[in-house]
Amino acid sequence: MSAHHHPTHDHDHGTLDPTSKAFAVGVTLNLAFVAIEVVFGLRANSLSLLADAGHNFSDVIGLLVAWWAMAMAKRAPSEQFTYGLRSSTILAALANAMLLLIAVGGIVWEALHRFYEPSAVSEITMIWVAAVGVVINVTTALMLMHGREHDINLHGAFLHMVADALVSVGVVLAGIGMMWTGWLWLDPAISVVIGVVIFAGTWSLLKASLRLSLHAVPDGIETKAVMEYLQGLPQVEEVHDLHIWGMSTTEVALTAHLVTPQGHPGDAFLHHLAEQLHERFDVDHATFQIELGDEGISCRLAPHDVV
Repeated sequence: MSAHHHPTHDHDHGTLDPTSKAFAVGVTLNLAFVAIEVVFGLRANSLSLLADAGHNFSDVIGLLVAWWAMAMAKRAPSEQFTYGLRSSTILAALANAMLLLIAVGGIVWEALHRFYEPSAVSEITMIWVAAVGVVINVTTALMLMHGREHDINLHGAFLHMVADALVSVGVVLAGIGMMWTGWLWLDPAISVVIGVVIFAGTWSLLKASLRLSLHAVPDGIETKAVMEYLQGLPQVEEVHDLHIWGMSTTEVALTAHLVTPQGHPGDAFLHHLAEQLHERFDVDHATFQIELGDEGISCRLAPHDVV
């Protein structure tokens, strides 16, 4: 016997609507700034501006991918995709992380060449363009703050915008430093710093998205704690075949076999259990198989090493 229950009350993870102004404005502002950085980066002969333009363009693509994935995640289940397309948000986060790491490689590679062949830079242009970047990236980050605690897509986008703002501050400082000292190596040096900042911010996103794509238990949930809670229920004698995974970057699923020798505990028990799993562990989609523990009949999935 099996039972499948959803909690009846709503649980808002703060996920932005895919048609929201936050994404639309964020993409528009950053795309416009990419064009500004490319034009003035070429005019100023500034590698740090061009490097940041490449990074910002990858962020635009990342925002578009996340936006698309969130739209796909809202599609209804079908015969072919019985969970719908919720996992597209995980794939989007993974693609975004890989895209940023590729951008890091290109930035650092070009910066190393500039160390050996430094060239003159228009510091004034570099400073003013980077200052505009600070304003745009801070504005975008503020718009993406809502919901970032529960969604690695939004959290990743938020961190990238914050990192971009810090990098733009670094470009401003590099420009000021070159004006005062004449050290041309500051331009490729800040490009390397940009690469390090991007890599540091992307690494956690890459790990989290890889874990979710492999059906790992989402961060913040302890399997041992869930098992102890289920085993502590008075109606339950044994729990086995417990699985916890992320259906998307915001939704958690759980399945478990519950052995209840006194008989089926009833729908009220299952409903309450789903509610408690939701409240205690943020599980959105719980499915239970009820077993009575009849003598001579054992579940083939009971051993811990059997999936």
